[in-house]
Amino acid sequence: METQTIKSLSQRFMNVRDLTMKLVQPLETEDFIIQSHPDVSPPKWHLAHTTWFFERFVLKEYFENYREFHPKYDFLFNSYYETVGPFQPRHQRGVLSGPSIQDIFQYRSFIDNYIVDLLEQHEESKSEQTDKIHSLIEIGMQHEQQHQELILMDVKYNFFVNPLHPVYKESKSTASQKREPTFHTYDGGLVEIGHNGDGFAFDNEGPNHKVWLEPFKLADQPVTNGEYLEFIEAGGYQKPYYWLSDGWNTVKKNDWQAPLYWSKEDGEWFIFTLGGKKKLDPNEPVVHVSFYEADAFSRWRGKRLPTEAEWEHAARDLEINGNTMDTGHYHPAATKQTAGSRMFGDVWEWTASAYSPYPGSKPLEGALGEYNAKFMCNQMVLRGGSCATPQEHIRNTYRNFFPADKRWQFSGFRLAEDAL
Repeated sequence: METQTIKSLSQRFMNVRDLTMKLVQPLETEDFIIQSHPDVSPPKWHLAHTTWFFERFVLKEYFENYREFHPKYDFLFNSYYETVGPFQPRHQRGVLSGPSIQDIFQYRSFIDNYIVDLLEQHEESKSEQTDKIHSLIEIGMQHEQQHQELILMDVKYNFFVNPLHPVYKESKSTASQKREPTFHTYDGGLVEIGHNGDGFAFDNEGPNHKVWLEPFKLADQPVTNGEYLEFIEAGGYQKPYYWLSDGWNTVKKNDWQAPLYWSKEDGEWFIFTLGGKKKLDPNEPVVHVSFYEADAFSRWRGKRLPTEAEWEHAARDLEINGNTMDTGHYHPAATKQTAGSRMFGDVWEWTASAYSPYPGSKPLEGALGEYNAKFMCNQMVLRGGSCATPQEHIRNTYRNFFPADKRWQFSGFRLAEDAL
C-alpha cells in the first residue's frame, strides 16, 4: 500500500471514530448506561465494544509488546466471539455502572493513538503482515459504522420507553406530497449478484454468482405510512388470513396493533422519532415494521416482497444516494415527485429471502469467521440502508439481516409482483 493511501486510511479511521463521538454528544451521562430491552445495548457499551474490536483483533496481534488497557475488558466488551473467550451476557450489559463513561472515553483515545502509531510504523512497509493490518482496520471501521447505526436505534428505543420522551435532536417537519408508486418491469433471466471483489465487502456479500430470475415488477418507492394505515383500518392486525403462522402468534403474544413507535391519541396517529413525538406523515415510508408485518401487508395488497436477488438486480446500476445518516435527519423522508427508483437510504427493506450463504461462500479465518456466518439461520435479509446508515457504508450488495419479529431497526419494505 502506498504511503499516501496509508495516510488516507489513518484519516478515515479517525473520521469514523470521531463521528461515533459526535453521535453521542447529545446524550446526558445517565443516557450512556440504559438498557431498556435485551436487544438494546447501552451507548457506553457500543463505544467500548467498537474500541475493543481494534484492540483485540489488531493491536494484540500486531503491535509488538502491546500492553492491554484493562485486563477485564476482554470479558466486558467482547460481543459474541466464542473463540476469543467468555463474555458479559448481552442482556446484562446495562448492569455495568463501571467502568465510567470517562473511563471509556480514555480507552477510546488510548486505542486511537496506538492504531495511528501502528499505521505509521508500517508506512513504508510492503508485506503480507502490513496488508493484513490494513484489512483488519478496514473491517474495524466498517464494524464501527454498523454500531453507529445501532447507537441511534438503541437510543431511540431507550428514549421511547421513557414517559418523558426525551428528544435526541430537534428536527423540523416539512410539507410533503402524496406520490403513487410506479411498478417497473424487469425481464429477469440469468443475472449476476454478489460482490465482485472490487473494494471492501463483508464475507457474506460474495462471491459473485449467477441466479435465474423470472420476469418481475418492483415498486419505485417503499410503502408509506398512509398505505400502511389503510391496512390497519381494514383490520389487518385482526385477520389471521394474511399472516404467516409464526407471525400471527407474534401479533397475538405482543398485542401488536401498529408499527413500533406509533400511538393513537384522540383519534389522531403520532410517531415517536429521535426528534420527539410528531404527527404521523402519511407520505413518509413506513418504518419499524417486522418481516411478519411487511409480509402480511404485501399479501393483503395482493403483492409480495421481492427476493434479495430481485432487489439487487434492480439496484445494480443506481447511484448510492439518498436520505442516509449523512443528512442528519435520522428519520425516513417522503419521496419527492421526481424521485424515481430510490432504493438507498430511508429504510432497510425487508426481502423474501432467508439469510443463508451464497454458493462458494467462505467465512473469514479465525475468530472473525464468527462475524456473519454463524447467524445464517432464522434470519431474513434486508437491503438498501436507512436514514441511520452512513452513506459510505452502503453497497448494493450489502446484506443486512434480522430475525423476522424484530422491528426496532429502521426497517420498511417495498412491493413486488410477478410480471405475467
